[in-house]
Amino acid sequence: MEKEIKKVSAVKGVLRVPSDKSISHRAIILNALAEGESRIKNFLRAGDTLTTITVYKKLGVKIEEENGIIKVIGKGLKGLSEPDDILDMGNSGTTTRLTLGVLAGQNFFASLTGDESLRKRPMGRVANPLREMGAKIDGRKGGELLPLSVRGANTKGINFFNKKASAQVKSALLLAGLNSEGETVVVEPFKSRDHTEKMLSKMGAKIEIKEGEQYTVSVQQTEKLNPVDIDVPADPSSAAFFVAAAVLVPNSHLILKDVLVNPTRDGFFRKLKEMGAKIQYTNIREVAGEKVADIEVEYSPSLKAITVDREDIPSMVDEIPILAVVSTQAEGETIIKGAEELRVKESDRIKAVVENLRKVGIEAEELNDGMVIKGKQPVKGGVVDSYKDHRIAMAFSILGLISEDGIRIKDADCAYISYPEFYEHLQQVVVR
Repeated sequence: MEKEIKKVSAVKGVLRVPSDKSISHRAIILNALAEGESRIKNFLRAGDTLTTITVYKKLGVKIEEENGIIKVIGKGLKGLSEPDDILDMGNSGTTTRLTLGVLAGQNFFASLTGDESLRKRPMGRVANPLREMGAKIDGRKGGELLPLSVRGANTKGINFFNKKASAQVKSALLLAGLNSEGETVVVEPFKSRDHTEKMLSKMGAKIEIKEGEQYTVSVQQTEKLNPVDIDVPADPSSAAFFVAAAVLVPNSHLILKDVLVNPTRDGFFRKLKEMGAKIQYTNIREVAGEKVADIEVEYSPSLKAITVDREDIPSMVDEIPILAVVSTQAEGETIIKGAEELRVKESDRIKAVVENLRKVGIEAEELNDGMVIKGKQPVKGGVVDSYKDHRIAMAFSILGLISEDGIRIKDADCAYISYPEFYEHLQQVVVR
Protein backbone atom coordinates (compact mmCIF):
# COMPACT_ATOMS: atom_id res chain seq x y z
CA MET A 1 0.00 0.00 0.00
CA GLU A 2 1.32 3.44 -0.96
CA LYS A 3 0.52 6.35 1.34
CA GLU A 4 0.85 10.08 0.71
CA ILE A 5 1.51 12.44 3.64
CA LYS A 6 1.04 16.15 3.06
CA LYS A 7 2.08 19.30 4.90
CA VAL A 8 -0.02 20.19 7.99
CA SER A 9 -0.38 23.37 10.06
CA ALA A 10 -0.01 21.87 13.55
CA VAL A 11 0.10 18.70 15.66
CA LYS A 12 -2.07 18.94 18.79
CA GLY A 13 -3.74 16.75 21.38
CA VAL A 14 -3.26 13.95 23.88
CA LEU A 15 -2.26 10.45 22.74
CA ARG A 16 -1.49 7.10 24.30
CA VAL A 17 0.64 5.26 21.76
CA PRO A 18 0.64 1.44 21.72
CA SER A 19 2.30 -0.46 24.53
CA ASP A 20 5.98 -1.31 24.61
CA LYS A 21 7.05 -4.04 22.22
CA SER A 22 10.10 -5.25 24.19
CA ILE A 23 8.14 -5.62 27.46
CA SER A 24 5.15 -7.23 25.69
CA HIS A 25 7.43 -9.93 24.18
CA ARG A 26 9.13 -10.59 27.52
CA ALA A 27 5.85 -10.64 29.48
CA ILE A 28 4.78 -13.66 27.40
CA ILE A 29 8.15 -15.45 27.14
CA LEU A 30 9.21 -15.13 30.80
CA ASN A 31 5.77 -15.89 32.22
CA ALA A 32 5.59 -18.98 29.97
CA LEU A 33 8.60 -20.26 31.96
CA ALA A 34 7.07 -19.43 35.36
CA GLU A 35 4.95 -21.78 37.47
CA GLY A 36 1.37 -20.53 37.64
CA GLU A 37 -0.87 -17.86 36.15
CA SER A 38 0.07 -14.29 35.23
CA ARG A 39 -2.07 -11.47 33.87
CA ILE A 40 -0.83 -8.94 31.31
CA LYS A 41 -2.69 -5.63 30.89
CA ASN A 42 -2.19 -3.28 27.92
CA PHE A 43 -0.38 -5.94 25.88
CA LEU A 44 0.75 -4.64 22.46
CA ARG A 45 -1.25 -6.25 19.67
CA ALA A 46 1.07 -5.99 16.67
CA GLY A 47 2.56 -8.37 14.12
CA ASP A 48 5.70 -9.23 16.10
CA THR A 49 4.12 -9.65 19.54
CA LEU A 50 1.24 -11.75 18.22
CA THR A 51 3.93 -14.00 16.68
CA THR A 52 5.34 -14.53 20.19
CA ILE A 53 1.92 -15.65 21.48
CA THR A 54 1.50 -18.07 18.56
CA VAL A 55 4.99 -19.56 19.05
CA TYR A 56 4.56 -20.14 22.81
CA LYS A 57 1.15 -21.71 22.28
CA LYS A 58 2.88 -24.16 19.91
CA LEU A 59 5.38 -24.86 22.71
CA GLY A 60 2.48 -26.03 24.88
CA VAL A 61 1.75 -22.86 26.90
CA LYS A 62 -1.89 -21.98 27.58
CA ILE A 63 -2.42 -18.30 26.68
CA GLU A 64 -5.92 -16.84 26.63
CA GLU A 65 -7.62 -13.48 26.66
CA GLU A 66 -10.38 -12.25 28.95
CA ASN A 67 -11.76 -8.67 28.94
CA GLY A 68 -8.66 -7.36 27.16
CA ILE A 69 -6.28 -8.99 29.66
CA ILE A 70 -3.90 -11.75 28.49
CA LYS A 71 -3.59 -14.73 30.85
CA VAL A 72 -0.49 -16.91 30.63
CA ILE A 73 -0.44 -20.27 32.45
CA GLY A 74 3.29 -20.88 32.86
CA LYS A 75 4.71 -24.38 32.35
CA GLY A 76 7.89 -23.99 34.41
CA LEU A 77 11.52 -23.74 33.31
CA LYS A 78 11.64 -27.25 31.84
CA GLY A 79 7.96 -27.68 31.10
CA LEU A 80 7.62 -26.64 27.47
CA SER A 81 6.53 -29.26 24.90
CA GLU A 82 8.13 -30.29 21.63
CA PRO A 83 6.30 -28.48 18.80
CA ASP A 84 4.73 -30.70 16.14
CA ASP A 85 5.65 -28.32 13.31
CA ILE A 86 8.26 -25.71 12.35
CA LEU A 87 7.96 -22.54 14.46
CA ASP A 88 7.32 -19.53 12.23
CA MET A 89 8.90 -16.39 13.71
CA GLY A 90 7.38 -14.05 11.09
CA ASN A 91 9.37 -10.81 11.08
CA SER A 92 10.33 -10.86 14.76
CA GLY A 93 14.03 -10.86 15.64
CA THR A 94 13.20 -10.56 19.35
CA THR A 95 10.97 -13.65 19.36
CA THR A 96 13.62 -15.62 17.47
CA ARG A 97 16.70 -14.71 19.49
CA LEU A 98 15.06 -14.96 22.93
CA THR A 99 13.40 -18.26 22.00
CA LEU A 100 16.76 -19.72 20.91
CA GLY A 101 17.90 -19.05 24.50
CA VAL A 102 14.77 -20.68 25.92
CA LEU A 103 15.08 -23.78 23.69
CA ALA A 104 18.81 -24.31 24.35
CA GLY A 105 18.17 -26.12 27.65
CA GLN A 106 14.86 -27.90 26.88
CA ASN A 107 14.98 -31.64 26.27
CA PHE A 108 13.42 -31.70 22.80
CA PHE A 109 13.93 -30.75 19.15
CA ALA A 110 12.55 -27.63 17.44
CA SER A 111 12.98 -25.90 14.06
CA LEU A 112 12.60 -22.15 13.52
CA THR A 113 12.07 -20.12 10.35
CA GLY A 114 10.80 -16.64 9.47
CA ASP A 115 9.79 -14.36 6.63
CA GLU A 116 12.13 -13.30 3.82
CA SER A 117 13.54 -10.35 5.80
CA LEU A 118 14.13 -12.33 9.02
CA ARG A 119 15.86 -15.14 7.10
CA LYS A 120 18.56 -12.61 6.11
CA ARG A 121 19.19 -11.36 9.65
CA PRO A 122 22.24 -12.60 11.63
CA MET A 123 21.52 -15.28 14.23
CA GLY A 124 25.12 -16.41 14.82
CA ARG A 125 25.56 -13.70 17.45
CA VAL A 126 23.11 -15.68 19.64
CA ALA A 127 23.65 -19.20 18.30
CA ASN A 128 27.45 -19.15 18.79
CA PRO A 129 27.51 -18.36 22.53
CA LEU A 130 24.59 -20.79 23.05
CA ARG A 131 26.70 -23.48 21.34
CA GLU A 132 29.52 -22.63 23.77
CA MET A 133 27.03 -23.39 26.55
CA GLY A 134 26.43 -26.81 24.97
CA ALA A 135 23.29 -26.20 22.90
CA LYS A 136 23.03 -28.09 19.60
CA ILE A 137 22.03 -25.50 16.98
CA ASP A 138 22.36 -25.97 13.23
CA GLY A 139 21.17 -24.06 10.19
CA ARG A 140 22.05 -22.25 6.98
CA LYS A 141 25.49 -20.67 6.51
CA GLY A 142 27.02 -22.73 9.30
CA GLY A 143 24.17 -21.99 11.68
CA GLU A 144 24.25 -18.23 11.04
CA LEU A 145 20.85 -17.87 9.35
CA LEU A 146 17.28 -19.16 9.66
CA PRO A 147 15.93 -21.77 9.25
CA LEU A 148 17.66 -23.10 12.39
CA SER A 149 17.17 -26.32 14.30
CA VAL A 150 17.73 -26.63 18.05
CA ARG A 151 18.13 -29.87 19.95
CA GLY A 152 18.02 -29.02 23.64
CA ALA A 153 20.93 -30.19 25.81
CA ASN A 154 22.32 -30.01 29.34
CA THR A 155 23.87 -26.57 29.08
CA LYS A 156 26.60 -25.02 31.23
CA GLY A 157 27.03 -21.36 32.18
CA ILE A 158 29.65 -19.23 30.38
CA ASN A 159 31.29 -15.80 30.72
CA PHE A 160 30.42 -13.74 27.64
CA PHE A 161 31.54 -10.27 26.54
CA ASN A 162 28.58 -8.75 24.66
CA LYS A 163 30.67 -6.28 22.64
CA LYS A 164 27.76 -4.90 20.56
CA ALA A 165 25.72 -4.36 23.77
CA SER A 166 22.80 -6.23 22.18
CA ALA A 167 19.86 -6.67 24.55
CA GLN A 168 18.60 -9.63 22.49
CA VAL A 169 21.92 -11.49 22.86
CA LYS A 170 22.07 -10.71 26.60
CA SER A 171 18.46 -11.84 27.10
CA ALA A 172 18.96 -15.10 25.16
CA LEU A 173 21.98 -16.01 27.30
CA LEU A 174 20.23 -15.12 30.58
CA LEU A 175 17.22 -17.24 29.57
CA ALA A 176 19.53 -20.14 28.68
CA GLY A 177 21.39 -19.54 31.95
CA LEU A 178 18.24 -20.21 34.01
CA ASN A 179 18.50 -23.89 32.93
CA SER A 180 22.31 -24.11 32.84
CA GLU A 181 24.70 -25.64 35.34
CA GLY A 182 26.66 -23.02 37.32
CA GLU A 183 26.68 -19.31 36.55
CA THR A 184 26.11 -17.42 33.28
CA VAL A 185 27.79 -14.00 33.16
CA VAL A 186 27.23 -11.33 30.46
CA VAL A 187 29.50 -8.26 30.40
CA GLU A 188 28.69 -5.20 28.25
CA PRO A 189 30.87 -2.18 27.36
CA PHE A 190 27.75 -0.07 28.06
CA LYS A 191 24.36 -1.08 29.32
CA SER A 192 21.78 -2.28 26.78
CA ARG A 193 18.04 -2.30 27.54
CA ASP A 194 17.56 -4.15 30.80
CA HIS A 195 13.93 -5.34 30.81
CA THR A 196 14.85 -9.04 30.95
CA GLU A 197 16.97 -8.76 34.09
CA LYS A 198 14.44 -6.43 35.78
CA MET A 199 11.63 -8.91 35.11
CA LEU A 200 13.68 -11.98 36.07
CA SER A 201 14.70 -10.50 39.40
CA LYS A 202 11.01 -9.73 40.16
CA MET A 203 10.22 -13.38 39.33
CA GLY A 204 12.75 -14.73 41.84
CA ALA A 205 15.66 -15.67 39.54
CA LYS A 206 19.13 -15.60 41.09
CA ILE A 207 20.34 -12.47 39.28
CA GLU A 208 23.17 -10.14 40.21
CA ILE A 209 23.90 -6.80 38.52
CA LYS A 210 27.11 -4.74 38.76
CA GLU A 211 27.25 -1.29 37.21
CA GLY A 212 30.62 0.39 36.77
CA GLU A 213 32.86 1.11 33.81
CA GLN A 214 31.29 -1.97 32.29
CA TYR A 215 27.86 -3.46 32.95
CA THR A 216 27.77 -7.03 34.28
CA VAL A 217 24.74 -9.24 34.83
CA SER A 218 24.95 -12.83 36.04
CA VAL A 219 22.35 -15.53 36.61
CA GLN A 220 22.61 -18.82 38.50
CA GLN A 221 20.76 -21.98 37.56
CA THR A 222 17.24 -21.36 38.88
CA GLU A 223 14.74 -23.91 40.17
CA LYS A 224 11.59 -21.94 39.48
CA LEU A 225 10.23 -18.56 38.42
CA ASN A 226 7.18 -17.00 40.03
CA PRO A 227 4.59 -15.53 37.64
CA VAL A 228 4.41 -11.73 37.59
CA ASP A 229 1.46 -9.52 36.58
CA ILE A 230 2.50 -6.77 34.16
CA ASP A 231 0.79 -3.55 33.07
CA VAL A 232 2.73 -2.72 29.90
CA PRO A 233 3.59 1.01 29.53
CA ALA A 234 3.51 2.89 26.21
CA ASP A 235 6.39 2.21 23.80
CA PRO A 236 9.02 5.00 23.67
CA SER A 237 9.99 3.92 20.13
CA SER A 238 6.40 4.49 18.96
CA ALA A 239 6.10 7.74 20.97
CA ALA A 240 9.30 9.00 19.28
CA PHE A 241 7.50 9.56 15.94
CA PHE A 242 4.87 11.82 17.52
CA VAL A 243 7.41 13.66 19.68
CA ALA A 244 9.36 14.35 16.46
CA ALA A 245 6.18 15.54 14.70
CA ALA A 246 5.41 18.07 17.46
CA VAL A 247 9.04 19.30 17.50
CA LEU A 248 9.06 19.84 13.71
CA VAL A 249 5.59 21.21 12.87
CA PRO A 250 4.94 24.89 13.79
CA ASN A 251 2.22 25.68 16.40
CA SER A 252 2.36 22.14 17.82
CA HIS A 253 1.71 21.00 21.40
CA LEU A 254 1.29 17.32 22.26
CA ILE A 255 1.06 15.18 25.41
CA LEU A 256 1.97 11.48 25.18
CA LYS A 257 0.64 9.41 28.08
CA ASP A 258 2.22 6.56 30.12
CA VAL A 259 5.49 6.37 28.15
CA LEU A 260 8.27 4.04 29.31
CA VAL A 261 11.30 6.26 30.09
CA ASN A 262 13.69 3.57 31.33
CA PRO A 263 17.19 5.16 30.91
CA THR A 264 18.22 2.30 28.56
CA ARG A 265 15.35 3.30 26.23
CA ASP A 266 14.92 7.09 26.30
CA GLY A 267 18.14 8.12 24.54
CA PHE A 268 16.16 9.68 21.66
CA PHE A 269 14.32 12.09 23.98
CA ARG A 270 17.57 13.01 25.75
CA LYS A 271 19.28 13.72 22.41
CA LEU A 272 16.36 15.90 21.28
CA LYS A 273 16.69 17.93 24.51
CA GLU A 274 20.41 18.30 23.69
CA MET A 275 19.36 19.69 20.28
CA GLY A 276 17.21 22.28 22.05
CA ALA A 277 13.80 20.63 21.69
CA LYS A 278 11.05 21.65 24.13
CA ILE A 279 10.37 18.31 25.83
CA GLN A 280 9.59 17.56 29.45
CA TYR A 281 8.62 14.51 31.52
CA THR A 282 5.63 15.00 33.83
CA ASN A 283 3.78 12.66 36.21
CA ILE A 284 6.93 10.47 36.61
CA ARG A 285 6.16 7.18 38.37
CA GLU A 286 7.14 3.53 38.62
CA VAL A 287 5.05 0.74 37.06
CA ALA A 288 6.17 -2.91 37.52
CA GLY A 289 9.73 -1.79 38.29
CA GLU A 290 9.91 0.45 35.18
CA LYS A 291 10.09 4.28 35.08
CA VAL A 292 7.04 5.76 33.30
CA ALA A 293 6.10 9.39 32.51
CA ASP A 294 3.83 11.56 30.42
CA ILE A 295 5.85 13.47 27.79
CA GLU A 296 4.88 17.06 26.96
CA VAL A 297 6.39 18.41 23.74
CA GLU A 298 6.10 21.65 21.74
CA TYR A 299 7.26 23.01 18.40
CA SER A 300 10.98 23.74 18.68
CA PRO A 301 12.22 26.11 15.94
CA SER A 302 15.81 26.55 17.21
CA LEU A 303 17.28 23.04 16.96
CA LYS A 304 21.08 22.62 16.86
CA ALA A 305 22.97 19.75 15.21
CA ILE A 306 24.52 17.11 17.49
CA THR A 307 26.88 14.13 17.33
CA VAL A 308 25.60 10.65 18.20
CA ASP A 309 28.43 8.33 19.34
CA ARG A 310 28.70 4.57 19.74
CA GLU A 311 27.81 4.65 23.46
CA ASP A 312 24.58 6.55 22.67
CA ILE A 313 23.31 3.90 20.24
CA PRO A 314 21.95 1.14 22.56
CA SER A 315 19.44 3.50 24.24
CA MET A 316 18.10 4.77 20.90
CA VAL A 317 18.94 2.12 18.29
CA ASP A 318 15.36 1.96 16.93
CA GLU A 319 15.00 5.75 16.85
CA ILE A 320 17.95 6.55 14.56
CA PRO A 321 15.72 6.88 11.43
CA ILE A 322 13.41 9.40 13.13
CA LEU A 323 16.39 11.24 14.69
CA ALA A 324 17.79 11.58 11.14
CA VAL A 325 14.46 13.13 10.07
CA VAL A 326 14.58 15.67 12.94
CA SER A 327 18.24 16.46 12.08
CA THR A 328 17.18 17.82 8.68
CA GLN A 329 15.78 20.86 10.55
CA ALA A 330 18.69 21.42 12.98
CA GLU A 331 21.32 24.14 12.47
CA GLY A 332 24.62 22.55 11.35
CA GLU A 333 25.64 18.98 10.50
CA THR A 334 24.39 16.07 12.58
CA ILE A 335 26.82 13.15 12.66
CA ILE A 336 25.70 9.63 13.67
CA LYS A 337 28.52 7.12 14.32
CA GLY A 338 28.90 3.62 15.75
CA ALA A 339 25.55 2.48 14.38
CA GLU A 340 26.62 -0.33 12.00
CA GLU A 341 24.02 -2.53 13.77
CA LEU A 342 21.42 -0.64 11.67
CA ARG A 343 22.66 -2.39 8.52
CA VAL A 344 21.16 -5.70 9.73
CA LYS A 345 17.72 -4.56 10.89
CA GLU A 346 14.50 -5.15 8.90
CA SER A 347 16.31 -3.22 6.15
CA ASP A 348 19.78 -1.68 5.89
CA ARG A 349 18.53 1.37 7.77
CA ILE A 350 21.62 3.50 7.12
CA LYS A 351 21.27 3.06 3.36
CA ALA A 352 17.46 3.37 3.47
CA VAL A 353 17.51 6.65 5.43
CA VAL A 354 20.22 8.33 3.34
CA GLU A 355 18.73 7.27 -0.03
CA ASN A 356 15.25 8.41 0.98
CA LEU A 357 16.49 11.76 2.34
CA ARG A 358 18.19 12.43 -1.00
CA LYS A 359 14.98 11.50 -2.85
CA VAL A 360 13.13 14.33 -1.06
CA GLY A 361 15.88 16.88 -1.67
CA ILE A 362 17.95 16.62 1.55
CA GLU A 363 21.76 16.52 1.55
CA ALA A 364 22.97 13.45 3.46
CA GLU A 365 26.05 11.24 3.38
CA GLU A 366 26.30 7.54 4.15
CA LEU A 367 29.12 6.39 6.48
CA ASN A 368 30.06 2.73 7.08
CA ASP A 369 28.71 3.00 10.62
CA GLY A 370 26.24 5.87 10.33
CA MET A 371 25.46 9.06 8.42
CA VAL A 372 25.97 12.82 8.19
CA ILE A 373 22.90 15.01 7.68
CA LYS A 374 23.06 18.66 6.69
CA GLY A 375 20.50 20.63 8.66
CA LYS A 376 18.04 23.49 8.17
CA GLN A 377 17.06 22.21 4.74
CA PRO A 378 13.69 22.66 3.06
CA VAL A 379 11.97 19.33 2.41
CA LYS A 380 10.75 19.28 -1.18
CA GLY A 381 8.89 15.98 -1.16
CA GLY A 382 8.70 13.05 -3.57
CA VAL A 383 8.45 9.26 -3.49
CA VAL A 384 10.38 7.15 -0.95
CA ASP A 385 10.70 3.41 -0.41
CA SER A 386 9.98 1.94 3.03
CA TYR A 387 11.94 -1.22 2.08
CA LYS A 388 9.06 -2.90 3.97
CA ASP A 389 10.66 -1.61 7.20
CA HIS A 390 8.11 -0.22 9.68
CA ARG A 391 10.48 2.38 11.21
CA ILE A 392 11.49 3.76 7.79
CA ALA A 393 7.81 4.06 6.75
CA MET A 394 6.86 5.92 9.94
CA ALA A 395 9.94 8.19 9.97
CA PHE A 396 9.31 9.44 6.42
CA SER A 397 5.60 9.87 7.17
CA ILE A 398 6.62 12.40 9.85
CA LEU A 399 8.92 14.18 7.38
CA GLY A 400 5.94 14.41 5.02
CA LEU A 401 4.18 16.69 7.55
CA ILE A 402 6.70 19.50 6.80
CA SER A 403 7.28 18.75 3.09
CA GLU A 404 6.45 21.29 0.40
CA ASP A 405 4.88 18.83 -2.07
CA GLY A 406 4.03 15.86 0.17
CA ILE A 407 5.85 12.52 0.49
CA ARG A 408 4.54 9.25 -0.97
CA ILE A 409 5.73 6.13 0.87
CA LYS A 410 5.82 2.74 -0.87
CA ASP A 411 4.65 -0.25 1.22
CA ALA A 412 3.61 2.07 4.06
CA ASP A 413 1.37 -0.66 5.54
CA CYS A 414 4.46 -2.36 7.01
CA ALA A 415 3.95 0.04 9.98
CA TYR A 416 1.59 -2.72 11.28
CA ILE A 417 4.62 -4.71 12.49
CA SER A 418 5.00 -2.47 15.54
CA TYR A 419 2.20 0.12 15.34
CA PRO A 420 -1.06 -1.02 13.71
CA GLU A 421 -2.91 2.27 14.42
CA PHE A 422 -0.08 4.60 13.36
CA TYR A 423 -1.87 6.33 10.45
CA GLU A 424 -5.14 6.48 12.39
CA HIS A 425 -3.37 8.18 15.33
CA LEU A 426 -1.60 10.57 12.96
CA GLN A 427 -4.99 11.66 11.59
CA GLN A 428 -6.21 12.28 15.16
CA VAL A 429 -3.47 14.77 16.07
CA VAL A 430 -2.73 16.66 12.83
CA VAL A 431 -4.39 20.00 12.12
CA ARG A 432 -4.71 20.69 8.39
